[in-house]
Amino acid sequence: MTWNLWWRFGPWAARQPAIAAVLAEEAPDIVLLQEVWADKETGEDQAQLLAAPAGYFFARSRRAARSGERVGEPYGFGNAVLSRWPIAFEETLVLPGADGEPSHRSAIIAEIDHPGGPLLVTATHLDWRYDHSELRQTQLDALLDELRRTKADRSIIRPLVIGADLNAVPSSDEVRRLTGLAVPYTGGGGRGPVFTDCWAAMTDDPGHTWTRDNPHAVDAVWPRRRLDYLLVSWPRPKPTDNPIAAHLAGHQPVGGVVASDHYAVVVDLDDRPPQEIDE
Repeated sequence: MTWNLWWRFGPWAARQPAIAAVLAEEAPDIVLLQEVWADKETGEDQAQLLAAPAGYFFARSRRAARSGERVGEPYGFGNAVLSRWPIAFEETLVLPGADGEPSHRSAIIAEIDHPGGPLLVTATHLDWRYDHSELRQTQLDALLDELRRTKADRSIIRPLVIGADLNAVPSSDEVRRLTGLAVPYTGGGGRGPVFTDCWAAMTDDPGHTWTRDNPHAVDAVWPRRRLDYLLVSWPRPKPTDNPIAAHLAGHQPVGGVVASDHYAVVVDLDDRPPQEIDE
């Protein structure tokens, strides 16, 4: 599952149990979250609050050393990974801003000790502005460069999995480059990988995750968009990690409240062992 939790916006205290209820109903093995809050004053961390009752291991984006901050302090507006299986490695990548300097946007990269072999996953949230397609491409270039390097350094064979609020529609330049419909990203001198958009692979439904049907987005300037994605890298051994089902979650009220302004995307990946290698 990937899901933007809408930080502490709107009726956030009432939304917290609704978020937990959706997670309990869906019971995903791995959850990739965006806009996860952490309270510096109380020490409360939304990722931990969601992980503990469900028995998840968790990793979340944390700050490096910077003036006035502690090393390892959780991002107050960050990303997180929840996992049924232990997390062997985690790192935070700070994404570039429009000025080329580090921004408040980040990605959490985690290696999960999956029964089918080590799995490298990431949760990220790109810049939102309509006119920042070029910046989102720069951010994805930086992310893929780091993922390629980490995958090689840790000798991980299985495909990469990304769960993200890309703030971009499938026809955008940034997503087309990511999914092989345009020239792939080449940061760090490499090429690719490209990714399967799991939703598009499984259904012709538009799958809008940002819509005025959601009371939290009823005044949206640009409604009816699919902004949230689960992506699996290619080439990969088939049928392992091929998408086999996809649906939206969090679109119905729980206790009278819709859990977030975004709907979650839930995907089933094939867990059968490899049979042959794609060419």
